[in-house]
Formats: sequence, structure tokens, C-alpha cells
Amino acid sequence: MPDDIIAADRAAHPTGTASAALPAHAPAAPLPGPLNDAGRRGDRPALLAFVQDADTESALREGLAEVLPQGLEVRRAGLRAAITALQKMPTPAILIVDIAGEDQPLTALDDLSQVVEPDVRVLVIGDRNDVNFYRQVIRGLGVVEYLYKPLGRDMVARHFGPCLSGQPAPADGVQGGRLVTVTGVRGGVGASIIAASLAWRFGVEARRHTLLLDTDLHRGTCALHLQAQTSAGLRTAIEKPQRIDALFIERAAQPVRERLHVLAGEEKLTEEPAYAPGAAARLAEAVRRRYNIIIADLPYTGQAFARDLLGLAHQRVLVMTPTLAAVRDTLRLLAIPAGPLQSRRAVVVLNRLGMQGGLNRQQVEEALQLKVDVTIPDLPRQVGHAATVGEPAHAFGRGALRQSLLHLAQEVAFVRLLDAADDTPGAATRRRRWFGRRR
Repeated sequence: MPDDIIAADRAAHPTGTASAALPAHAPAAPLPGPLNDAGRRGDRPALLAFVQDADTESALREGLAEVLPQGLEVRRAGLRAAITALQKMPTPAILIVDIAGEDQPLTALDDLSQVVEPDVRVLVIGDRNDVNFYRQVIRGLGVVEYLYKPLGRDMVARHFGPCLSGQPAPADGVQGGRLVTVTGVRGGVGASIIAASLAWRFGVEARRHTLLLDTDLHRGTCALHLQAQTSAGLRTAIEKPQRIDALFIERAAQPVRERLHVLAGEEKLTEEPAYAPGAAARLAEAVRRRYNIIIADLPYTGQAFARDLLGLAHQRVLVMTPTLAAVRDTLRLLAIPAGPLQSRRAVVVLNRLGMQGGLNRQQVEEALQLKVDVTIPDLPRQVGHAATVGEPAHAFGRGALRQSLLHLAQEVAFVRLLDAADDTPGAATRRRRWFGRRR
């Protein structure tokens, strides 16, 4: 798959090193730390970004907020304007440029290399989702990292963040799917229908191999939303993790569509399944081998299974409604430390915005002291009908609801991998490695 190709490229040439941009005999120079290196010259800016649109600027600012609490200097300009500006100023230690819309981006990057100092670290944003182009700019030109639009905050934090902090990127491996947990901050906020809709988006519309994991063993709400069968497999997995293997997952997960499966239980309310320590990790490892995307509907109960799975997630999603109680519970859940695979804080989804008697968005953001990532309007009839017929597409098929879901999918999904061809064979080997070289 193209995803595996790009992931393997990133693993072979990790973000934060310059080995691909240096001659074979030269040692890899470390990237500047969190702007404490700043070129070691008073006249040299530590970091400067040139971008072309507001969405890209917003993704950069929010994705790098934890690495750059003092803020980020961004200028609204394309690559050609950036070249003109850099001719008249000292070269920053780290430079972010937006090459979207360039007819000959590799030639333009060559031109950029003529006006900047040789040791500059360049991060590139573009519009080409192409594996060959990715290899050319990383291996051929010595660019530190390349991302393509539309940018997501998590995408920026995961791949650009380590370039600024000097720390290694979260090591989630190059193989295996991405685990996303969806947690309602309190009951009735709509987390289950949002989790089911996300899974539908990835598995049915995007045709990614997707598993919807309903961690509430007693109710099986997500299975109900998708008209899927429940099974005893999930209970067996957490009670007897030694039985988990590829065949077990195939039998326990119930198909909804060709590439969308559900793993859910509906145990008796009078029974409390036992949890074997380490079962969450064993289950997560097994399903990540089988599926590209795992959406886990995870009500936070404080029990060991929920805590362990939350820590194993690549991205957490918190669903809230515009009420004071939901604000309080959101703040408590945001305070839970991030897991080792998480590059940024949880994505906050404000559901039912505009509900009668609810807070407005500004009031919610002031109370949280952060921006809400995704808003979903209050359309109870439309969403209620989707839950009744068991197909989230009825709710998110068009209009504002669909746009909100697409926005959320972009926020939580890993960087899509590049899959088209670009330029002529061997073009990268014929070009000089301009950036990151030493004099």
C-alpha cells in the first residue's frame, strides 16, 4: 500500500535528523532544539513560516502550540514571494514554506536554496500527494519534512513538532493501524453516534479497512447504530487475552460492509466481566495488524480496561455539549496525561451547538481556555433518524453535518500516504541536495 511506503520512508529517514541531506562522510547535524539554538546569532530568526491560506496557518499555529508556547511568526506568501523576502533578510534557522500551486516546485525549491544559508532546515507544505515527489524533496533536496494539504493539527504536531523540539517523533511503528478513542465527557452527548459515523466514513466511504470497537460490553450501542451483530468475543478478549490471534479477531468482529467491521458485546447487566492485566494492549496489537483504522467508542469509567486503551490511542476525541457540566468534565478529561503515541492534546468536539438553553461557542472556549476543534450543529431530528435506521450516512450525508464529520476525520486520521507518480525516473538523483548541507 502507498501508506506503508511513506511510513517506511519516514522510519528510514526519521524526522529530526539530517542524514539524508548530508554527504555520506559527514555526521548528521542535530536540528535546533525548541528555539534555544536560534542559529546562535543575534541577527538570525529562529523560525519563520510562509503560508498561503488561513487554514494552513491555523493548523500550524494550533499543531505547534505545545512546542512553541510563545507563538509562531507566519507571513502570508507563496514560495516566490518568500524567496524575494529572504533575499533581504537573515536566513532563519528553521524555515517553513508553502509550495502549493507551483507548476515546477522542485525548480522553485532550487531557487530558494540560492538565497538561504546552507545549514537552514526547511519544512515544506505542498499540494502533491505523491510518493515520488515526497522522496525527491526529502532524499534529493534534503528537506527535513514534507506534508501536503489539507493539514490537520495532529499531522503538524506529529511530523513538524519534533523538527522544532529536537525530540524524536512518537514511535508508533511503520506497520499497523491507527487507534482513535471517542469519549463522551458525560452520558448523552452523542459520542456513540459520532464514533459510528466516523467508522462509516473510513470504512464505507473511504474504503479503509476499519473496525468499530464498542468498549461498553453491556450495551453494544455502536452495534445497534450500524445494525451489526454483537458477540462474546470482546468479553473473551479482555478475560483471556492469551486467546487473541488473527483468527480470533476474524471470528469476533462482525461485518457491516466489506471494509467495516464491529466488535461489540451485549453481556448481561447482572454480570461484570473480569479484566486480565495487559488485555487492552494485546487486543490493540491484534486489531492494528488487521485494520487501518480502529475507532473505539470508549466511555471513561475509570476502570483498568478504559484507562489502558486510552493510553494506547494515537488520538483521543472528547465529545461534549454546550453545557456547564460538560465543560467541567471536559477539563477533567483533558487533564489526563497523554499516552506515548499521542502527539497533541485530545480533539475536542462540541456537539449540538445551538441547542436550546446551551452556551454559545465563545462561552465554551472561554471556559475551556482553548479553541474547540470541531463543532456539530444541533439537528436532533436528522441525527435521531440516523440512529433509528442504523446508517449514519442518513445523518451525515450532506450539509453542515457532513462537513463537520469530514473535518473530524481529517483531524483524527493519520497522514494519508502519497500514491501517484511525479516527474521523471531518477530526477531526485540528478538534483543537488541543497538544504541542510554544511559549507
